[in-house]
Amino acid sequence: MAAPPDKLCPVCGRRFQWRKQWARDWEQVKFCSARCRSTRLDDTDRAMEDCLRRLLRASAGKPVPLDALGAQLAADPDSERARNAARRLVAAGEAVLVRQGRVVAPETARGKLWLRRV
Repeated sequence: MAAPPDKLCPVCGRRFQWRKQWARDWEQVKFCSARCRSTRLDDTDRAMEDCLRRLLRASAGKPVPLDALGAQLAADPDSERARNAARRLVAAGEAVLVRQGRVVAPETARGKLWLRRV
C-alpha cells in the first residue's frame, strides 16, 4: 500500500508526510506538529503575509530580503513567524524562497533568505 500524499501545514507552511501513528485519522490531520496545532494564525501573521505581498509587487521581479519585513512592521525579520509567512506564500504558489541567487526548498531553507515573486 502506498503512503497517502503529503500535506501542507497551514501555520508554518511546511510539507509533512503521513506517519503510521496517523493511520486511522489521516484525513483529519491538519497540522505538522503539536506546536503548530497550538499556535493559531492571528492578525499579526496575516499582516506579515500582506506586507510581503506588497513588497513583492513593488519589487519589479527582484528578490525581496526578509529583512525588509522587519523594517515595514517593526518585527524581527529572523523570527519564525516571518519565515512561516514567507513559507505560506511559497505554498500558495505566490513566491519562491531564494538564497544566494538559487531557489531553495522552504522546508530546509536556512540563513539569510529572499523572497521572489513567481
